[in-house]
Amino acid sequence: MQGTPGLVREEDRYRLLVDAVTDYAIYMLDPEGRISSWNAGARRMKGYEASEILGQHFSRFYTSEDREQGRPHRTLETATREGRFEAEGWRVRKNGDRFWAHVIVDAIRGEHGELLGFAKVTRDLTERREAEQALRRSEAQFRLLVQGVTDYAIYMLDPEGRVTNWNLGAQRIKGYAPDEIVGSHFSRFYTDEDREAGLPQVGLSTALREGRFEKEGWRVRKDGQRFWANVVIDPIWDDDGGLLGYAKITRDISERREAQMALEKAREAAFQAQKMEAIGQLTGGVAHDFNNLLMAILGSLDLLRKRLPSEARTDRLIDNASQAAQRGASLIQRMLAFARRQALTLTPVDVAALIEGMSELLDHSLGGAVKVRTEFPTALRPVLADPNQLELAVLNLAVNARDAMPIGGEVVIAGREENLSKPRGALPPGPYVLLSVSDTGTGMDKGTLARATEPFFTTKGVGKGTGLGLSMVQGTVEQLGGALLIDSAEGLGTTIELWLPVAAATDVTPDEPLKAPVLAEVFAEGPSVLLIDDDPLVLLSAAGMLEDLGCHVVTAESGSVALQLIEAGSPFDLLITDHAMPGMTGLQLAHIVRERRPDLPILIASGFAELPKEAGEHMPRLAKPFGRDDLMDAVGRLLGKTSKQCDQ
Repeated sequence: MQGTPGLVREEDRYRLLVDAVTDYAIYMLDPEGRISSWNAGARRMKGYEASEILGQHFSRFYTSEDREQGRPHRTLETATREGRFEAEGWRVRKNGDRFWAHVIVDAIRGEHGELLGFAKVTRDLTERREAEQALRRSEAQFRLLVQGVTDYAIYMLDPEGRVTNWNLGAQRIKGYAPDEIVGSHFSRFYTDEDREAGLPQVGLSTALREGRFEKEGWRVRKDGQRFWANVVIDPIWDDDGGLLGYAKITRDISERREAQMALEKAREAAFQAQKMEAIGQLTGGVAHDFNNLLMAILGSLDLLRKRLPSEARTDRLIDNASQAAQRGASLIQRMLAFARRQALTLTPVDVAALIEGMSELLDHSLGGAVKVRTEFPTALRPVLADPNQLELAVLNLAVNARDAMPIGGEVVIAGREENLSKPRGALPPGPYVLLSVSDTGTGMDKGTLARATEPFFTTKGVGKGTGLGLSMVQGTVEQLGGALLIDSAEGLGTTIELWLPVAAATDVTPDEPLKAPVLAEVFAEGPSVLLIDDDPLVLLSAAGMLEDLGCHVVTAESGSVALQLIEAGSPFDLLITDHAMPGMTGLQLAHIVRERRPDLPILIASGFAELPKEAGEHMPRLAKPFGRDDLMDAVGRLLGKTSKQCDQ
């Protein structure tokens, strides 16, 4: 009997403990499921007082759907059979609110195994379930978001770099379906060169070391096509700092790269154009001054040759100086051609006939190791060009072709008509004759091809070329309204195409040179000529040639002085003026003189095509440097001779 009080106190302590628990509903059921005890946690969770619920069946805490399906009975049955039942589900409070509960039911048996009832523990997990559901919804939404992105390839890699998932963007960009790529190593997206260089592993190791890896480079689609990609790799760690894998984002930026490259190319082209324009202006200015010097030299040599007695040594020296000056004039013409400022005499040219007429010159220039073959259709419309400059251009291209074939080969000169329905580069729509010069030589690498038409660029070595050949040809063709195109590859030879505008029906051929009787008659009259040039050397040389022809010459060093002489009433039969003069150009002087003396013939001498187009087709010109014969023909033509006299 003395032990009984201690035993009661032990039971009381358990009762107090159970009653003190408020986060769990802990109560007893009899074998039929009626509630036989009720703690504070049950009261707080379910909402019933002990007096309201003791003796009631525990099924009242279930939803009506669960009761209809017999869940309370199955719960007790399972606990009876297995000794324990555990589950989660909806339960109902006194006020009808539902809550999500975690339920444990344990069978309680006596010393002999008889069922005494059940211990039931219920925990309210509503908040946890809502948080878990919110997390699941968030994960699902994030998964849908990632899967729905089509502009970015977003996927995961395991720590070894194998693909573990795959979004629609990855499928669109890379071309693989998920079942084709999941489990494969991500290095298959790299080029062969990058794999050999170990770049895939570099990306992963950099991401591990620095926390992030970002780079642009070539990647390969399923069909083998390459694309330019921006790649970001981030390592993913678990809560304990272990590596779970990598998040990888790839964006196809091929279009952006192409746009950037096009912009850079446009900037480079603009810079190159500005550079060429600057060189062209410098070249034109230098060529103008050199033309004046060469004209003075050539004119003086012509006069010396005529006035000095013929003597072998003297003639040889004069011829040598004259040839040197002519070579200088040829170089100046190349510079002016590059600068698109040479004076051209445009006329319809039969290209096939021109090339045929050059056959002997080409054979002599190219040597026996080079075979020349021509390919022209039976009918080819004429082009509008300067035949002398076009011949020089073809000769330049043929010589370049010869130099590209050190052990010999074949040069093919061909022509055909092309009609552009829409612009091609700088070429406007219209009919063209495509004149091409092809060789079987060494060809050009990309670097040489990019600089081939630059002035003074040459691969022939010091002293073996001026570097003006191709730039001269390009300048001439563009001045004609055409274009030069080059197709070349190292070891595969070179083809250079000249696109030349077809001559219109209204284009006419130049007059034939005047015959000797007509010229003799013109200069026998001793015409009076007013000669204007700001360069005293040119003035002296041209005046000497005119006087030698029998003209009476009055000189002026500027347009204003020339106007004073005309206003003074001096009788002149002809006015010859330079164009590029300070203060007043030759064209401006010509316009003023025509207003005051419309009957006075005017000849403008110019070193290059500096006169504007509106200067008029009716303004006769004489190209510098000119010799005595050129001057004689131009003067004779202007001094009022009729076509009938020219035909005599």
